[in-house]
Amino acid sequence: MPATIGHNFIAGGRSAAGEVILQSLDAANGEALPYRFHQATEAEVDAAARAAAAAYPRYRQLSAERRGEFLDAIAAELDALGDDFVELVCRETALPAARIQGERSRTSNQLRLFARVLRRGDFHGARIDRAQPQRQPLPRPDLRQWRIGLGPVAVFGASNFPLAFSTAGGDTASALAAGCPVVFKAHSGHMATAERVAQAIIQAAEKTGMPAGVFNMIYGAGVGADLVRHPAIQAVGFTGSLKGGRALCDLAAARPQPIPVFAEMSSINPVLLLPAALKQRGERIAAELAASVVLGCGQFCTNPGLVIGQRSAEFDTFLQRFAAHMAEQPPQTMLNAGTLASYRRGLDALHQHPGIRHLAGSPQQGNQAQPQLFQADARLLLEGDALLQEEVFGPTTVVVEVADQAELTQALHGLHGQLSATLIAEPADLASCAELLPLLEQKAGRLLLNGYPTGVEVSDAMVHGGPYPATSDARGTSVGSLAIDRFLRPVCYQNCPDALLPAALQNANPLGIARLVDGETTRESLAD
Repeated sequence: MPATIGHNFIAGGRSAAGEVILQSLDAANGEALPYRFHQATEAEVDAAARAAAAAYPRYRQLSAERRGEFLDAIAAELDALGDDFVELVCRETALPAARIQGERSRTSNQLRLFARVLRRGDFHGARIDRAQPQRQPLPRPDLRQWRIGLGPVAVFGASNFPLAFSTAGGDTASALAAGCPVVFKAHSGHMATAERVAQAIIQAAEKTGMPAGVFNMIYGAGVGADLVRHPAIQAVGFTGSLKGGRALCDLAAARPQPIPVFAEMSSINPVLLLPAALKQRGERIAAELAASVVLGCGQFCTNPGLVIGQRSAEFDTFLQRFAAHMAEQPPQTMLNAGTLASYRRGLDALHQHPGIRHLAGSPQQGNQAQPQLFQADARLLLEGDALLQEEVFGPTTVVVEVADQAELTQALHGLHGQLSATLIAEPADLASCAELLPLLEQKAGRLLLNGYPTGVEVSDAMVHGGPYPATSDARGTSVGSLAIDRFLRPVCYQNCPDALLPAALQNANPLGIARLVDGETTRESLAD
């Protein structure tokens, strides 16, 4: 990308009315990169939201096939970005090239997944209850239901996933699949990356004949509030801190017309080590768990931030090996200076707490994050100490030793909502698992058995969500095909002539989709 002053993307064009200039930085050394961007003005935020609103009526009425073609075209444009793009993302985020290449594939595959969802048609949620004019004491009317897109969606880019949770990431892909135009707020940590991806989206929109305004992007740290307050915006997608997510939720709730905010915010993703597993493979668990904690410099929302084991000689041995493995982990560069400063504040709070002791990790020096390991008294977990519930975003974790299964169950009752909860177990532990799983179901959106939470598959069955504060709405997911549900709402037609019904509900079933007809799933057409 040539040196440029970046302009906001509005209605298929570019706009640079603002005087505040934002600078792209090299994440490794903080030096200025040759890319600058105009922060959006209040008028530009308004124009972007209005552009999305103007595109909505036409875009939502396009066939699922046409919207699928658009998503496939975005995926193709992303895949076509060259090595210079990968190098750019690496410079803005300090993430290695292999990680960026893998994340790009995940992002394009995610777009193609939603294209497949559109083509198979189950997202329509088609339900038909045919009229029963002879029913007594009152006849039943003809009732037909399907789902439509909510309207324009504001999406906020995430710092830790510059591709998969950002410009063309899961929130954008699922909103576009649902028939909702998007206004994207670029993350300040990787604005040049966002610029290149936005260009790819606009090129795909032009090639597939999408309406201008189907995708818009604005820059600026202070523009998010105006975007969420805008009356054209009908939903918000966010991945970030608890503080940031709560602020958006409060703004959305205070609007004259409140709107939903789907915010992924804070999770410590507890890992429970059961006795038989530690006895049989404690050394291996120690090595694998250390690798999971430091993966990507700990900058995953599913990073295992709390490890719980039961008192035993095997646990003592595990803890020694785990501390040794953590002490061996090298420092890594974080996404940006702000993330590193936040990590240091989190570590300081752990160091200063009288009920927590430091087990492993070198002192923080320079601009890299040193992996750390702490141990907390079990009473802190049992008493609901707030510090143990707070996510420290980086390569660190806290170990807690409980006395037995009863104390473990008591501790879990006090946990806040989580994205994931993990059981490391052997067949001899299954009775304990059976007791713990119903409790963990109330605490987390994804339960793992003998895995580590830092891998999130993009698929139909995946859930990447959970009770507050993991997310603002535990009924949804931000990863997997079910993510489209967040941006859809049901509409029922009563006694509507067939010619006026959407194709998904017409008698002939021209889309050939599975529908719930009088309580039975069928693909058959219906007699007039």
